[in-house]
Amino acid sequence: MFSRMKEDIEVVFEQDPAARRVVEVVLTYAGLHAIWSHRVAHALFKRKLFFLARVVSQVSRFFTGIEIHPGAKIGRRFFIDHGMGIVIGETCEIGNDVTIFQGVTLGGTGKERGKRHPTLHDNVLVATGAKVLGSITIGENSKVGAGSVVLKDVPPNATVVGIPGTVVVQDGVKVKRNLDHQDLPDPVADKCDMLEHKISVLREEVKRLSDEIEKERTVK
Repeated sequence: MFSRMKEDIEVVFEQDPAARRVVEVVLTYAGLHAIWSHRVAHALFKRKLFFLARVVSQVSRFFTGIEIHPGAKIGRRFFIDHGMGIVIGETCEIGNDVTIFQGVTLGGTGKERGKRHPTLHDNVLVATGAKVLGSITIGENSKVGAGSVVLKDVPPNATVVGIPGTVVVQDGVKVKRNLDHQDLPDPVADKCDMLEHKISVLREEVKRLSDEIEKERTVK
């Protein structure tokens, strides 16, 4: 246990140039407190002490601003920078040497059962405010840009940005993107076209019925 705690502290010094002394890191780094609390909560969760696990999780959330479900599986040398507003769901799986920043959500997309949260492989970085949603996989050594919303699997060694998240770099090579703005979908225009088509069909139907009624009057 103490070797893991020492490893966690060393990661803080490696990742954060603002870290100066061990006592400062141990007493003031909320991300470190959240990780240690999660280990306790996860141990209780695995022993099916779900209520106690959630209590530990929520107490940690109150003091750190970081919400990690007790069921989440987190690897070694996990580093949370700042951390306020982070949410990590129950079925999340996080590999080794992963870094996430404040405001990140590793969440689900609905009320489905089973595996419904992301899997982050080793050496993944998720930047400030990014949302990774659903039972998707972020490949090893990949990066998710700040503010991105990722809804699909990301291959290894890739960089993803935007809403929805789009791969812009893979294996060190820029990925060609279609930037023809005139071809972007316009849901409002599509809905108007659909309504115009329905109105046209209704007009034809009214005209047909009107002609039939007029024809019957003429016959009488």
